[in-house]
Amino acid sequence: MSKVRLIARLDIKAPNLIKGVHLEGLRVIGDPNEYAYRYYCQGIDEIIYMDIVASLYDRNNLTEIVRDTTRNVFVPMTIGGGVRSVEDAKELLRSGADKIAVNTAAVKRPEFITEMSERFGSQCMVLSIEAKQQNDGHWEAYTDNGRERTGLDVIEWARKGEELGAGEILLTSVDREGTRKGMDIRLIEQVTCAVNIPVIASGGVGSPQDICETVVQTNVSAVAIADLLHYNRAKVDEVRRECMFRGIPVRENTASSHE
Repeated sequence: MSKVRLIARLDIKAPNLIKGVHLEGLRVIGDPNEYAYRYYCQGIDEIIYMDIVASLYDRNNLTEIVRDTTRNVFVPMTIGGGVRSVEDAKELLRSGADKIAVNTAAVKRPEFITEMSERFGSQCMVLSIEAKQQNDGHWEAYTDNGRERTGLDVIEWARKGEELGAGEILLTSVDREGTRKGMDIRLIEQVTCAVNIPVIASGGVGSPQDICETVVQTNVSAVAIADLLHYNRAKVDEVRRECMFRGIPVRENTASSHE
């Protein structure tokens, strides 16, 4: 089993770090750069920035935030929200992003995944999937922060994304997001079994134990953590210690060298 990555997810609206429940009812938390630096000092493995209203306004607003963050945060960063073209991606990569997450543009034009992969390498192309469970039990992919239906089955869309060149999947459970009720293990299990690329699970983490249970029961490669860290209900090293206690391989904590 390869080492599981612990990732801080920061959802952004304009200049603010925000947090909601089911991706709605957004509350302002604070300055995203301050929080990114805090998690870097605590030893986070990676950071995800998502501009969660970018699709509504047809633009990505994160270039400056990314540029500011890279001045004192030195872990891989995935950036998503409103990326419509190879040029948009190029601008973010120039600003300091390592990977680009795409949802709406990929749904509208699936060949965009291939274009991104061929231009920047598959490791740079992250397919972001917002999953909502339907009455018949299957999961449908949504866009625009869990508002717009796509008609796409999540499992089939994940497979298709891999075929088209995605190097990683960011899988967000809209049903669990912000609820602190634990992750949707069935959803994560089905997606990780359907693809051979790494899957980052997001949504529902209420405790370090939730992360451990998800990792033990699925083939997930990384877990994105938001609420748990933002509200200081656990620090990164507490999550890491719990994983190690449960025998889950995680990266060593190098946080002391950042202080």
